[in-house]
Amino acid sequence: MSSVTMENGNKYNTAKLWQIALFALNNTATNLYMFAIMFVSYYATGVAGLTVVIVSTVLTVMRVFDGFTDPIVGYVIDKTESKFGKFRPMMIIGNIILASSLLIMYNVTHLLPTSLQLIFFIVIYGIYIIGYTFQTATTKAAQTVLTNSPKQRPLFAIFDGIYNTVLFVGGQVVVSSYLVVKHEGFTMSFFTEFNTYAMILSGIFTLLAVVAIWNKDQKEFYGLAEKSTETKIRDYWPILKGSRPMQMLVLAASTDKLAFSLVRNPVILVMLFGILIGDYALSGTVSLITVVPTVLITFIGVGIARKKGLKNSLVKSTWIALIAFSLLILMFLVIDPTTISLQSIGITTVAFLVLYTLAMGFGGLPSALVIPMIADISDYETSKTGRYIPGMLGTVFSFVDKLVSSLAPTIVGFTLALIGYKDEFPQIGDALTTPLLAMTLLLAFGIPLLGLIVSLIAMKFYALDSKKMEEVQEAIAKIKEEGNKDDTPTAV
Repeated sequence: MSSVTMENGNKYNTAKLWQIALFALNNTATNLYMFAIMFVSYYATGVAGLTVVIVSTVLTVMRVFDGFTDPIVGYVIDKTESKFGKFRPMMIIGNIILASSLLIMYNVTHLLPTSLQLIFFIVIYGIYIIGYTFQTATTKAAQTVLTNSPKQRPLFAIFDGIYNTVLFVGGQVVVSSYLVVKHEGFTMSFFTEFNTYAMILSGIFTLLAVVAIWNKDQKEFYGLAEKSTETKIRDYWPILKGSRPMQMLVLAASTDKLAFSLVRNPVILVMLFGILIGDYALSGTVSLITVVPTVLITFIGVGIARKKGLKNSLVKSTWIALIAFSLLILMFLVIDPTTISLQSIGITTVAFLVLYTLAMGFGGLPSALVIPMIADISDYETSKTGRYIPGMLGTVFSFVDKLVSSLAPTIVGFTLALIGYKDEFPQIGDALTTPLLAMTLLLAFGIPLLGLIVSLIAMKFYALDSKKMEEVQEAIAKIKEEGNKDDTPTAV
């Protein structure tokens, strides 16, 4: 059943390419829901009638709640051993909860009395988060059983990067050029059709991911499973406190997540394309244009990761994105944004397309690289302590990551309230004022730029480069060999 290869004198558990490709769809399945729920602000304020500040605050609080559910789910994953495996049940249960909660949230909330809408929305959103945590935690934790080969582990980022590019770009095209036009805005009929697509595709992707990990979700790949049972829920804090690689990766990834939660936020896209540039449909078209370059960027980044390590690739991609965001800010301060048009392509349009592609392509790459890097940290912990706890480590990471990235909706809601948008979010075609211009540049490019700077600083103190990971795998191999010797019956 197992597949073992030799690299640099070490034995590695390897996977078939199709297994890596299909298992990456588990992340795409949850990202479909993340993309769908990004528009919940327009449902809550436009259909259900809640206010901007209330909705923004609720989304932030629920994001924090999301973080607190992670360690609990991670603990459950590490303790789980069933005839259906450790990870497959979590994926299926999580997806069922996601579909059920989305259906209820969008089809019931606005029908309730006003006094009950907010509390009902919060409760259902909380259930949605539990399902989301079950499935996303598995994406990180199961990397350890899929493969530990330094040549194979980065390949996850290729497929994940391509899938997410197609998802977010294709999704934005469908929303901006088809659904918004068809349903005349973010109406109830818009959400019904949009969410149906998300649920069906996510279900299909989850089943394919289950098939991909079927032969790997077995006891023999659980690492040092016997020692994982020694870990208690109280061990979370000592693990985070004592792991510098975990601390630095959390800091880098969470600031990146915060940055791109803002860049992809539907409200920010309305502000940038629908008001500043004056053509909201262009958001989908521009995203479509950037697909091929973004895929090429992903291949380049993973190629570097396979040769020089995941850390090296992440740092280089972050530098390029940082420069691109800086130039975008300067550009919008000196040009007339309405000259950006695909109807009459000029130098400003070309410059915007190039810089936006570099910013989104290289800026989004670290998110794909982070998932296999979490598996590296899990292996590092195993090499140090002998404990196999990928669920705990993956969800400790997610816990802090979500606490930081939870600031996105609050930042959007409160900054817009400062310039007068207290009862509703900016709408397509609103007049461009100086405060709105400044806030658009700050949210779309400025805060992401700061996040990338923090990420670079964090990586200065992240020690798990390619050389260190070879040492880690050697240490794990020795631990396993000693364990096998101990299990060998003594002759009588």
